[in-house]
Amino acid sequence: MFKKWAMVCAAAIALVGGGTGVATAVPGGVPLGGGSGITLGDGTADIFDCTLTTIGYDAAGRLVGFTAAHCGGPGATVKAERNPGAGVVGRVVTSNEALDYAVIQFDPGRVDPVNRVGNVTITEVGAPAQFPNLACKEGRTTGNTCGVVWGDVFGSQETWTQICVIEGDSGAPLVVGTTLVAMVNAYLAAPCIGPEVGTNFNTILADVNAGGGAGSGFRPI
Repeated sequence: MFKKWAMVCAAAIALVGGGTGVATAVPGGVPLGGGSGITLGDGTADIFDCTLTTIGYDAAGRLVGFTAAHCGGPGATVKAERNPGAGVVGRVVTSNEALDYAVIQFDPGRVDPVNRVGNVTITEVGAPAQFPNLACKEGRTTGNTCGVVWGDVFGSQETWTQICVIEGDSGAPLVVGTTLVAMVNAYLAAPCIGPEVGTNFNTILADVNAGGGAGSGFRPI
């Protein structure tokens, strides 16, 4: 599948990097939303810094979020990059390497979900963007960047854009307006030259819903 060699060409994960701002939230937990920096580990050490795609509730009422599967598989611990002292706030519970997404189940007592991070607000999930839409992403490394949408070059699962992404932006939400349309997974050629390649979010949700487990029936906050 194209995604597999795309990831070989892409520097899609990073160990360190800068973060992004987060929205004001009710005190008591760590504010996290689509675009927040997260640190994934193995329970002993912190390993990768990536970006949270979105956060919300599934049909069972669980607080869940998404990121790229190459950031961490089932069992990986999740911390808020900007508040590591808060400790583990969630864990990856399932992933799909072919579509390159992972589902995180958060501790609702330790996380305050927000729908705005930096310059991106997520109010809904929508159909894949098409040329010549303008899409934007919020990543923990490069913050808010925008560019033209090329569409799906090879099929029905990916969106290609001319958006700047580099290491650590993996998992970042790709939005048109306030509609989440895809997840950032990789870049080709060179960082911030692109193109950026990401999995369509409705494809991710269809796969999650088919499994019927954590994340099934997801709705953003």
